[in-house]
Amino acid sequence: MARDEENYYGKHGTPQKYDPTFKGPIYDRGCTDIICCILLLVAIVGYVAVGVVAWTQGDPRKVIYPTDSRGQFCGQKGTPNENKPFLFYFNIMKCASPLVLLEFQCPTTQICVSKCPDRYLTYLNAYTNGASGDLKYYQQFCLPEFKDLRKSVTEVLKDGDCPAMLTPSKPLARRCLPAVSARKGVVMVGNETTFKDGYGKTRNVTDLIEGAKKANVVLEARQVAMKIFEDYTVSWYWIIIGLVIAMVVSLIFIVLLRFLAGIMVWVMIVLVILVLGYGIFHCYMEYAQLKGQAGSDVTLSELGFQTDLRVYLHLRQTWLAFMIILCIVEVIIILLLIFLRKRILIAIALIKEASRAIGHVMTSLLFPLCTFFLVCLCIAYWASTAVFLSTSNEAVYKVFNESECAYAGKTCNPETFNTSNITKQCTDARCLFAFYGGETAYHKYLIIFQIYNVFMFFWLANFVIALGQVTLAGAFASYYWAFNKPDDMPAFPLFSSFGRALRYHTGSLAFGSLILAIVQVIRVILEYLDHRLKAADNKFAKFLLVCLKCCFWCLEKFIKFLNRNAYIMIAIYGTNFCTSARNAFFLLMRNIIRVAVLDKVTDFLLFLGKLLIVGSVGILAFFFFTHKIKVIQDTAPPLNYYWVPILTVIVGSYLIAHGFFSVYAMCVDTLFLCFCEDLERNDGSPERPYYMSPELREILLKGSLESSKSAESQE
Repeated sequence: MARDEENYYGKHGTPQKYDPTFKGPIYDRGCTDIICCILLLVAIVGYVAVGVVAWTQGDPRKVIYPTDSRGQFCGQKGTPNENKPFLFYFNIMKCASPLVLLEFQCPTTQICVSKCPDRYLTYLNAYTNGASGDLKYYQQFCLPEFKDLRKSVTEVLKDGDCPAMLTPSKPLARRCLPAVSARKGVVMVGNETTFKDGYGKTRNVTDLIEGAKKANVVLEARQVAMKIFEDYTVSWYWIIIGLVIAMVVSLIFIVLLRFLAGIMVWVMIVLVILVLGYGIFHCYMEYAQLKGQAGSDVTLSELGFQTDLRVYLHLRQTWLAFMIILCIVEVIIILLLIFLRKRILIAIALIKEASRAIGHVMTSLLFPLCTFFLVCLCIAYWASTAVFLSTSNEAVYKVFNESECAYAGKTCNPETFNTSNITKQCTDARCLFAFYGGETAYHKYLIIFQIYNVFMFFWLANFVIALGQVTLAGAFASYYWAFNKPDDMPAFPLFSSFGRALRYHTGSLAFGSLILAIVQVIRVILEYLDHRLKAADNKFAKFLLVCLKCCFWCLEKFIKFLNRNAYIMIAIYGTNFCTSARNAFFLLMRNIIRVAVLDKVTDFLLFLGKLLIVGSVGILAFFFFTHKIKVIQDTAPPLNYYWVPILTVIVGSYLIAHGFFSVYAMCVDTLFLCFCEDLERNDGSPERPYYMSPELREILLKGSLESSKSAESQE
């Protein structure tokens, strides 16, 4: 920055005569925050080392395949269990819940089978009716080494070679769980309400379901997930078409904004009001049509949660709630437009200037794709490393027994268990696979590695976003500080800015993203503590945790705002992060009225643009997937939940529109900060001319003059 001031103001700050060869402050710079750059490189090397160790120690098959009592994977190719993809439990009633099953911890023998049992059958009946083939069928659910079919029933059950009974089951997450169903409010398993437990007793199926008491919830969730998956399989190409339409509309909107900024902004405002107005009208018509229909007056609280969201659309209260929400949004937008009507003209001038800048740097519209790709790489590396770390444990075996035993829950070795003293003191004890863990130094520090993995993900993701912001800021700053636009601009402003950012300011970007990553990790830890304290009764601890979460949320928002403006100052002057953050903060504070009036009004107008695109595409998707467009009524696919593709299109449209408009937002912020800096450094005289364009000078200086006059009149 000192060298820039010398070029323009002289060594002692004395204004010099304007030099037409001076290209602005964005070119003369040196490396900044070198220590943070080195720290980032060391952290990345450490992150790669953690990934390599995790990939060598981890085994994702532990997540994909269920594991039997001996720690062997079910359904894995190249093993004896290759054709046995399902896990079967000898006595499902010993399992407390499906959560225990999914964590591979159930105090009963577990084996891999080729299919789940489809009938009620006890070993006693199968042994008695051996000639009928029942015993042969039963044998596939016994231990693999069990071959002696002449062995007595008592000895087989005592040695645990076979289960005492079989119950009709269905695979869930590759595990055989009771085939639970309900008819007229009566819970049944395999069309029966009772069963024989293999020990001469007849029991109710509720005892069987108690072993998997949460299976109904899991099964219902699985059914919903399968229906959602089916909807995606039949509507994915229509979803892609909807997203392409959103992309085309966003691109057309941006191009029109480039040439017709003023007209497009007013058209956008009017269309947003009309779209919201139509939404209010549609909600009222639906509300009126449901009047008098049976069941339409049921309240949302009485109905409760339903997986089929279409049920809610048959309630008058649902449409009344939608109508009230849209009315509130409509009124808020109209009031804002009324109070900000004069400032909108100034904001339009800023958008026009941003349109001209983007017109000279058209590649900036595609640059968010590069940032998105790099963020996806960060997510992929973090997710794969997390999976490998979580599966890098060793098989741990523990003692399970039905009666009291001093060794219950202790670790054991299955190879030497039968010859140990445990079997003599606890005759019914078994050494079964419990979970994956370990007691080595590596396993003790696994949680540290996981925290480091999360921290590095936040750091690298924030660094990539910061790199995108400073690249765009540098490109748009080169436009602003070019006195003769666009002749004084570099040939490739975006690539030049990207090169400057990597060559000189990697350390500064690492510094800013490091601060933000630390705050985000703290927020993750607070969320984890909040989750753990949900069952606690300590109200003071909960209150303190809520306050901390609120404070760190505000801190994260402030740091993001400060970082964004600091990166703009880095792109302009090439100063280090702390200096840039300080200069940006005080520059904004000195122009706080302009920030509130101009910059935020412009952000509001750009938000209306995103809202218009999302609302238009969302309404089109709603009418299409609900078969309300008669011309193409038969083209829409049949769906279980039509809200699935509609929500997907809406969310995807918002992300696409946000990607295009984020370039505009960064351009506006950069030009606004450059404008404030230009006003403070120059006075418009021949010796110190403004760098802003004549159009921007006319509107913004007039607007700032009006603001100062109104402030003086209030005094």
